[in-house]
This record gives sequence, structure tokens and C-alpha cells, in this order.
Amino acid sequence: MSRRHSSSVVRGLTLLLLAAVFTSCSIAAPNTKEVAGSVRNQTAGHTAAGDEVVLLRLDATTQEEARVTTDSQGRFLFAVQRPDKPYLLRAVHQGVAYDRKVAAGDTLVIDVFDAAPQVSGVSGTLEILRTGTNGKLLHVSDMYEIRNESKPPLTQIGERTFEVFLPSNAKIDSVLAAGPEGIGQTISALPMPGDPGHYLVNFPLRPGATKFAFNYDVPYTGHAAFRARLAYPMQLLAVMIPPTMKFASRSAAFEPLSTGNARYQVRAAKRVAAGLGPAFEISGVGALPSLVDPRESAARELLQATAALPLLAVSIPPPPSPVAPTNLRRGRAPSQSLVLTAIATLLAVTCIFLVWRSRRPSPLPRAKPF
Repeated sequence: MSRRHSSSVVRGLTLLLLAAVFTSCSIAAPNTKEVAGSVRNQTAGHTAAGDEVVLLRLDATTQEEARVTTDSQGRFLFAVQRPDKPYLLRAVHQGVAYDRKVAAGDTLVIDVFDAAPQVSGVSGTLEILRTGTNGKLLHVSDMYEIRNESKPPLTQIGERTFEVFLPSNAKIDSVLAAGPEGIGQTISALPMPGDPGHYLVNFPLRPGATKFAFNYDVPYTGHAAFRARLAYPMQLLAVMIPPTMKFASRSAAFEPLSTGNARYQVRAAKRVAAGLGPAFEISGVGALPSLVDPRESAARELLQATAALPLLAVSIPPPPSPVAPTNLRRGRAPSQSLVLTAIATLLAVTCIFLVWRSRRPSPLPRAKPF
């Protein structure tokens, strides 16, 4: 090969290498106008084909922007109209929604589970009952954490996945729920006919921890009596009141808990069985400090004091950005990037070899034999 021809080949391959590198970089870079990923059925252990996925834009109001059906590999792809806005992805599997917060350019895997009306491995973890007075009313925020540790993992569905027993004269202000994804929402509680204070909740219990908060008021003249009644056994039942109010109970189950905070006092009973639990009374006047301030969470301090249970989100604050079970690299799949990198490396090695070959001194012509 002549030097001129070799130099021409080198220039051509160099241009080809630059084009390949440019293409590799442009493909591997995240597409900031798309949201992509796949849905995986963790109960069956394979991808979920044919599930519906909805892209919701979290603006002043939640707006549906698009919806698709996963392909045979469980994959989906959305073109995002407003990349500057936060979004919510909702995968629907067997009638149950599984939500993840996303942004334009994200690639993620959404885990879903098969659903059943009865699931083993569901139990209660914690109930925290907060009280404080508001004029002639006693305000109560009754919070629960329920864990679903079913194996294989299943989501429990039905008209009464959870039920709560409130005072018969309670007036509900709001009911909040948050699944394992940590995304809170307002839900409804239906009264059980013929049983005042008994309410049913239709909210799926997905594998992991589900939190409920029932906020209600009862008439108050300086004294109120309560009797615990639980649908699930609880590892801990805690009552929080202002320091100016008094707690009384004939049950030896309640013990004072020292949280190191003088702004409230706590009484707690451990390992409370399902059904009728211990009774207690509240008296006096006082407003319990708000616990939505992230700088001070009484639930955090309470659980640190018990040193046994996970954090319960008090009044379910705005949910944190969820972390997908599998957080893939944004943009194209990693395997494609590896292939492009291998191609670019091969072209670079070829160019180096040709340059080295073109610059070698030409070998001396062989002498003609005599």
C-alpha cells in the first residue's frame, strides 16, 4: 500500500471514527424529552406485558398527558410535552395503580404485583393517636402503619382492606393514605351500617408499609374516654397529648415514654392484640404542636424512643421523590452504549495501526538472484 493511499485510508477511517464517537455520545446522552422504562411483575418474576401506563403531569392540577400499553417485553416510552414540569407515572396491573414520580429524561422500572382479596402476611406495626383541644372540640389524628409481607408478594384488594373503629360521635375531617411508594392521597372511609364509629377503607395494601391517617373531631367538655379496638394486632399503640392535659388508664399496659421533648407527653402500650384493647381517658385543655414541620417530628422522636419500629409519617407530609426499584442510566440502555464504545475502540485501534504502518520505512527490495 502506497503512503498516499494509506494516508487517504487513515483520513477516511478517522472521519468514520469521529462520526461513530459523535453518534455514540448523542445516543448515550439522556433524551430530556422522553420518559422510558419497563413494568415488572414481581409476583410472577417476569416483565408485565399488556399493562396500561399513564403519564400524569403534576402542574397546578394533575393532568393526564398520555397513556400507552406495555409491549411484549413490558416496555413503555413517552414523549414529554413539558420537560420543565414534574411528572407521575402510573402503571395499572389487575386494577391496582402503582405510582412513581419521574422527570423528563428518566428511565426506570416499575414493580407491580398480582392482586388477591385475601393475603397472608399482613399485620399492624404502629398506631399513634394524637389529641389536642380546639374550643369545644377535641381534635384527634389517628395514624396507623400496616405491613404486607406476603410471600410471594401480593397486593390485597377489596372493599375492606382496612377498617378502623372511631368514637361513635366522631366527625371525620379527612382520611389520608400512602402506599410503600410514599405518595400520599386523600381517600374515603365508608361507615359500617349498624355499627357507629366503624369505617371501612378500600385502599390496596401493596407489599411493604401502608400508612393511614384518620383526622376527626369529637365534642369536648374537658373529658373524653377512648377504648382501643383494632382490626390488626399492633406492635405499639401510643397516645400523644399536650403537657397541659392529663392521661389516665386502669390498664397496666400503658407506660410513659420519655422522648426528651417537653412540648408533649406520650403513653404507649406494646404488643396490643386485635379486637378490644385497653381503655384510657383524656382530660384538660391544650393544643398539641403541629408535627408537619420537618425540623421536628414527634413520630420520629417517639420511634427513636421505642427503638424498634420504622418512622411513621405524621399526617402524611408531601411525599419524597420516590426511588425506582431499578434506577437505570438515563437515555439508551447500557448495553447499547457498551456496543458503541466497543465499535469506537475498534476503529481507534485500526486507525493507530494504519498510521503506524504508513510511517514504517519501506523495506529494501530483494536482490535479484544471479
